Amino acid sequence: MELTYLLTPFFAWLVAGISKFLINSLRAKKLAFELIGYGGMPSNHSAIVSSVAAIVAFREGIEHPAFVVSLGLAFVVMLDASSLRRQVGKHATEINRWNARQSAQHASESDRPVLRERMGHSKVEILAGILVGIGSAWVMNFLNLTL
Repeated sequence: MELTYLLTPFFAWLVAGISKFLINSLRAKKLAFELIGYGGMPSNHSAIVSSVAAIVAFREGIEHPAFVVSLGLAFVVMLDASSLRRQVGKHATEINRWNARQSAQHASESDRPVLRERMGHSKVEILAGILVGIGSAWVMNFLNLTL
């Protein structure tokens, strides 16, 4: 049974996640467990969908219909990461600032929840995710895992 198609996106997710944790830890100069989540370098979402498109291209060729479908999916996910989700993060920042001002005025309401601000990705973070995805697919294609 061919496992490469199944394991490639998981491997890309793992490589991107470990890379993101290491980059965040180096930047913070401590283990950055609190920064695990959405946003950051490289984009996990871009790595996952790029790995799927790349493994299909490596195995089936770019003329195969599955490549076109996976490329379309990758494009939609990356557009979403760079536009909608990034805007959600900007909105969360402004809402958190507004809540902080309100909490300062009303000391009894200081336990308001804080919205996650790290949402979406810059173009560089998305490009890094694409490179991680293609690289992960190349490794998995080379390993050619079967059961």
